[in-house]
Amino acid sequence: MTLRTVTLLTRMAIMAAAALLLFGTSSAQQYTIKFATVAPDGSTWMKLLREYDEAIRKESGGRVRFRTYPGGVQGKEQDVLRKITIGQLQSGGFTGVGMGEVAPAVRILDAPFLFRTRAEVDHILEKFTPEFEKAFNDGGYVLLGWAEVGFVHVFTNSEIKSPDDLRRLKLWTWEGDPLAQAAFRALNLSPIPLSLENVLSSLQTGLIDAFYTSPYAGLSLQWFTRAKFMVNVPLANAMGGVLISKKYFDTMPADLQQIVLKNGRTYLRRLTELSRQDNDAAVKEFQKRGIKILEAKESDLKIYQDAGVKARRELAGKMYSEDLMRRIETALAELRKNAK
Repeated sequence: MTLRTVTLLTRMAIMAAAALLLFGTSSAQQYTIKFATVAPDGSTWMKLLREYDEAIRKESGGRVRFRTYPGGVQGKEQDVLRKITIGQLQSGGFTGVGMGEVAPAVRILDAPFLFRTRAEVDHILEKFTPEFEKAFNDGGYVLLGWAEVGFVHVFTNSEIKSPDDLRRLKLWTWEGDPLAQAAFRALNLSPIPLSLENVLSSLQTGLIDAFYTSPYAGLSLQWFTRAKFMVNVPLANAMGGVLISKKYFDTMPADLQQIVLKNGRTYLRRLTELSRQDNDAAVKEFQKRGIKILEAKESDLKIYQDAGVKARRELAGKMYSEDLMRRIETALAELRKNAK
């Protein structure tokens, strides 16, 4: 070996060592999970997602991370699911509408007038999550964690004194959501179907004058600026969740899978708790801004609850099995009985 060859090899070794120090090992950031959601940037949802990202980066030594696309920049939830299917994205944060595209049975969690308290929601999730996880797996996804949106209320510009008053409203319904359609049919309503991104402009132009959402979502999306009243009867508890492509997830080594799953459970549960606090704070903010909270009479609550039963029965065997519906209703009835 000549002196020139030795010198060249030495230089190459020095350059390789420098590159290793500068860029780290070749295993760093092996997996970048491209994640999209309609949640606005700066919202509690995105703040917690970024904390989740920081946690998995740290625990994995930089081998796995999220790249986030908030605010609907990747399109509607159906668009995000399509992009995950073709590999442009790997993960997304979804409402019940998006999750229902993957596992229709999960829509039972959004069923109208099913839940009355947050404790009931937690009880059913604890009992039935393994069943829903299997449904997601069968649909080609892994559930990283639930991210509850919260109890949904009707907001309007007109005072609602009874369920009958809802019929004179130009009420929005989420376009293509059979669960919302069934709920409103049970109340003899004919809402106006629109996509999520068209709600605010439609409120501004007068195409609609009422909508339903969780308080914090209404605040974050600025829909509340077009309302004078909030009906203090939860229409439903809107579920959300973070899903990742099972095909992509299965390419990860077991240790990274566990890091992503474990932290998902932790941070998304924390997100649910913070979302509940945000919803409570949003109601107080509405009151400060002059939005009146309308309470319902006991007799009206019975009308709403009966409509919920009717809507759930209509969709049994279509979106979810009658057996699943009955088991969840039975579990709730037992919980209420024991709470008395």
